[in-house]
Amino acid sequence: MRLLAFETATEACSVALLVDGEVRERFEVAPRRHAELALPWAGALLAEAGVARAQLDAIAVGRGPGAFTGVRLGIALAQGIALALDRPVVPVSTLATLAAPALRAAPAHGVLAAIDARMGEVYAAAYRDRQGVPEALGPERVAPPDGVPLPEGDAWIGVGTGFAAVQGALAARLAPRLALADAAALPRAAETARLAARLYAEGGGLAPEAVEPAYLRDRVALTLAEQAARRVG
Repeated sequence: MRLLAFETATEACSVALLVDGEVRERFEVAPRRHAELALPWAGALLAEAGVARAQLDAIAVGRGPGAFTGVRLGIALAQGIALALDRPVVPVSTLATLAAPALRAAPAHGVLAAIDARMGEVYAAAYRDRQGVPEALGPERVAPPDGVPLPEGDAWIGVGTGFAAVQGALAARLAPRLALADAAALPRAAETARLAARLYAEGGGLAPEAVEPAYLRDRVALTLAEQAARRVG
């Protein structure tokens, strides 16, 4: 299995190459530099591994949720390469990618993954381990921190920038039910690649033109009146 993966939905930019279970990755927290870095990194990883683009079986991409521009870029890159090579695209939830390392480290725990969505909201979803794969316990959602539900039980692990958003409101609200929270965690393409390989083996590849971003909302900014109202509140 040879798979190239892009994850550009947050301030972190990463590209990974999975070859027969071995993963190579480039990762950097580089706001506004994703378009500059992603393709050269992909070329470098392929060259290091001695893999030609034509030898790839599929292209994987973090489909969001996340920053609108980053999500669009990742999907455009994946679609463009896949169309040129006549290969499928495997879309992977960015929240599942974020949850995966914590679930692997502590599979007995549930994980709540949350990404800062700006505008006083977070993107969030809860996961349990299912044979090494994050299994969502409900739909992904965008909501203010006080509107994020958590399934029953204690000792949850929180991961992602959503736990630092809005002055740490989500972490404070859920503190009694969290074993720990890592507000610095960011999604990485290495995890996207591993999850995509499992999905691909289960028939999860799509035609490039069928891949859809997961924006979860259709607005990117508050109006001036809404900003003023939130400042007053």
